[in-house]
Amino acid sequence: MQIGLKHTDKMSERTNEQWLEELTGPPEVQDAALDALRTRLQRGIFYYLSRERSDLMNLSMQEINQMAEDLAQDATLRVMENLDSFRGDSRFTTWATKIAVRVAISDLRRARYKDFSLDDMTAEGEMLPVSSNTTTNSTTPNPENAAERQDVMAKIQQALDEALTERQHRALVAVALNGVPMDIVAEQMGTNRNALYKLIHDARRKLRSHLEAQGISVDYMMDIFQE
Repeated sequence: MQIGLKHTDKMSERTNEQWLEELTGPPEVQDAALDALRTRLQRGIFYYLSRERSDLMNLSMQEINQMAEDLAQDATLRVMENLDSFRGDSRFTTWATKIAVRVAISDLRRARYKDFSLDDMTAEGEMLPVSSNTTTNSTTPNPENAAERQDVMAKIQQALDEALTERQHRALVAVALNGVPMDIVAEQMGTNRNALYKLIHDARRKLRSHLEAQGISVDYMMDIFQE
């Protein structure tokens, strides 16, 4: 049961054109439209949090409803910031709810990494999770293959250390190997998402070139780790 979320006929009757007209209209009209939009987004976020997020199962419906209410505020602002990008290819509420869910996903990711420290993660220098990622099936590699894998892993680690700048190393390890969201890494590195993307792209290119110069191709690496 959804707590504190009321449905109104007025909200469901708006067409795409009415939403846009009212959300950009005079204050008295805009305020009513904003309230209706916020309520609609809260419903969509509540559904996502309560039905799609198994990691929130320990929370009560009241707690999830409060999260949805808080997130709906940010989602409403995000929708208003992107009104010009709405092209009318779908219902306005469908488009707005997708934005709201992305806001919720982003917020949950940030909460997950609230205590994350890029410095702590890179302090040890050993970034490749050899034990967890080098065995992709239930069989144990034979001694020859195991030794070959270890040799390649050592060369990859060496390439990370030698071919990349410290900044490229930190970014690539955080995003590509540890799955930390780009927004979190960008914030901790004092940059923006676009600049971080380019940094990682350049790092991948340099890493590939360094390994290929040693006769280690991407296809080769995939082959030995899938056996």
